[in-house]
Amino acid sequence: MKYYILLIFILLASFKAYSQNISGQWNGKLKIQGIQLRVVFHIHANDTAYIATMDSPDQGAKGIPVDKVTFINQVLKLVIKQPGIRYEGSYNSDNNTIEGTFMQSGLSFPLNLTKQKYNTEVNNRPQEPQKPYPYISEEVKFENTKDIVTLAGTLTVPKKDGKFPAVVLISGSGPQNRDEEVFGHKPFLVLSDYLTRNNIAVLRFDDRGIAQSTGNFKTATTLNFSRDVEAAVEYLKTRTEIDKIGLIGHSEGGVIAPMVAANVKDIDFIVLLAGIGMPADELLQLQSELIGRAYGVNDSALTLSKTINKELYNIVKQNNKPESTKQKLSAYLDKVFQENPDFPIPGGMNKEAYIKMQVETLSSPWMSYFLKINPEPILKKVKCPVLAINGEKDLQVPAIENLNGIKTALEKGGNKNVTTKAIPHLNHLFQECQTGLPMEYNTIQETFSPNALKLIYNWIETQTK
Repeated sequence: MKYYILLIFILLASFKAYSQNISGQWNGKLKIQGIQLRVVFHIHANDTAYIATMDSPDQGAKGIPVDKVTFINQVLKLVIKQPGIRYEGSYNSDNNTIEGTFMQSGLSFPLNLTKQKYNTEVNNRPQEPQKPYPYISEEVKFENTKDIVTLAGTLTVPKKDGKFPAVVLISGSGPQNRDEEVFGHKPFLVLSDYLTRNNIAVLRFDDRGIAQSTGNFKTATTLNFSRDVEAAVEYLKTRTEIDKIGLIGHSEGGVIAPMVAANVKDIDFIVLLAGIGMPADELLQLQSELIGRAYGVNDSALTLSKTINKELYNIVKQNNKPESTKQKLSAYLDKVFQENPDFPIPGGMNKEAYIKMQVETLSSPWMSYFLKINPEPILKKVKCPVLAINGEKDLQVPAIENLNGIKTALEKGGNKNVTTKAIPHLNHLFQECQTGLPMEYNTIQETFSPNALKLIYNWIETQTK
């Protein structure tokens, strides 16, 4: 599961009444747990409305449309409905700045914006490969004919004669490009380079609706993403230099890989990187508790959060009609505020706006589908060899609970070729780390643990001999 302070989604348009045109590029820095994340808003005015996009340069995200923009009485408000991002700030004409607050998931952070551009900070990522590569790197496109989507990606193949095993890389949740770029890291680029240098071909591709791939990411579910992976497998079958085909899925990709392996013939092996081995709603609860505890949230607040989230998730799981789901979510959250008048609301938001934001997030197509996933029956259908590895310090997909769940489900289904391993000192991105907290990802120079890379390669080599 990707945990971003700046998670990214889609679309915009809001009529405005404005006394001063604030068009232009506005730059700011979020400071969170000693980490700085650059935020850029591009705001443009036409005759009737403001429109805007957001960049998160440190996460490799650019041109993200904003859902709603208003500038009234010198107050700028920006909303990205999913996953519930909101910015509110007051314009100061004397120094041409906007002083405000960035809000997401119940957290608030000061964020002041200026038109002064920050110097581009170059992250030190020593593992990132540099061209020219000692292998063939080919830009490719293939079709998901079920959903009418064209996926764009890169196929890397050893520069020698013969046939090679190949893997499809499957990214985690959130909009990802083919390198699974996040916090200045490109883990899929590093992984694909390592494997291809060791005679394993790799296909990695942009999520639908992202970068060069067509389609609508906003309306897609885990099932839709699994169909994109099936299309990638069918494409590899057309390549004469490829023989055996495997899947490597990270986080949400670690539940998509078993879905595909259970549904498609000729999958020879799968590798689950921080894969999911427990019901998705239980995983989100555990993730929230562990991260909250690591940030110092007190027990009473964690208990209240757990109670509320459990009921919200149950409402989503038990309802299939979006409008009914939204009504029940709104009614329950209104009840929460009545019973807990001191329930915290992010700065600048009223109760109604906060409830609306939460309802939109929880009732989105992706969340509605994801919360109902139970990986056990999926894993029981997987008969090919499986390697499942997690970082011991992973707070997003905790190692013990999920590895045990994966192993138990596979063995219940009769799969006798199962290897699981929790790797010491690694986080969700498979970096050597101190705390495992998501806010640490950007500060670490390492993109992907060499020990984990070697383990993955050695296991695949054994399966494809």
